Amino acid sequence: MNNTVDQSKLPIAVFDSGAGGLSVLREIIKEMPWEDFIYYGDTKNAPYGTKSSEEVKKLVFGHVEDFVSEGVKAVAIACNTATAAAIKPLRAAYPKLPVVGIEPALKPAVEQNQGGRVLVMATPRTLQEGKFQRLKARFDDQAEIILQPCAGLMEYVERGCAGTQEVREFLRQLLWEYLEKPVDAVVLGCTHYPFVKADIQVVLGPGVKIYDGAEGTARELHRRIIKFGVEREDQNRKGSIDFRNSAPTEERSKLYEALMKAHL
Repeated sequence: MNNTVDQSKLPIAVFDSGAGGLSVLREIIKEMPWEDFIYYGDTKNAPYGTKSSEEVKKLVFGHVEDFVSEGVKAVAIACNTATAAAIKPLRAAYPKLPVVGIEPALKPAVEQNQGGRVLVMATPRTLQEGKFQRLKARFDDQAEIILQPCAGLMEYVERGCAGTQEVREFLRQLLWEYLEKPVDAVVLGCTHYPFVKADIQVVLGPGVKIYDGAEGTARELHRRIIKFGVEREDQNRKGSIDFRNSAPTEERSKLYEALMKAHL
């Protein structure tokens, strides 16, 4: 970065394999509405959840290199799969850049449902990663933690199908065994899934508590920005969002706008 630039006025980069990271961006905006953002959806390379760790890591490093060369003051990896694959080496490579990721909100789900059945919905890759397995091991003795790979669910969000009968039928087929033997809580382990949270609630019933990690990520990003001394001083302004995509279409732009308007 150019040291002559006022770092505090640079934007924050938030990225995901598609529209899912918008669920994180909306929480970050609630936390810091005065900041400017670049939101990047890597639809061309989606889904990340079925790729190898090395493939995902290479993609993440490429994106961050582009952001840094353009000029950003912080990066939020708004993707569980990308966080698991790349957050540690990324922080080592960029020690002067605030970098945060996201992880499934297993801790609050277990703590609030001690001895219960906690279902983790995530991509196959997230569930296989050592980072998630270590997180799970911390809480295995406090609840029955059930892992549910959800290959195909993110694509419904990318197609704008949230709230439709089509996605609810997909979820009924995916989660049928938990209708017969209910769970106490669901952890949304992919940033796309909060957009179908209402659909999951309809399928599993009103008594099931649903958790996601976006709010915690927003707080951690704010904390790091303050720690690195790059928070904007003028907090009475309304920040801007620059939406970008690796495979841009008019339909995708409309989807991003609709998802943000519906959830802010």
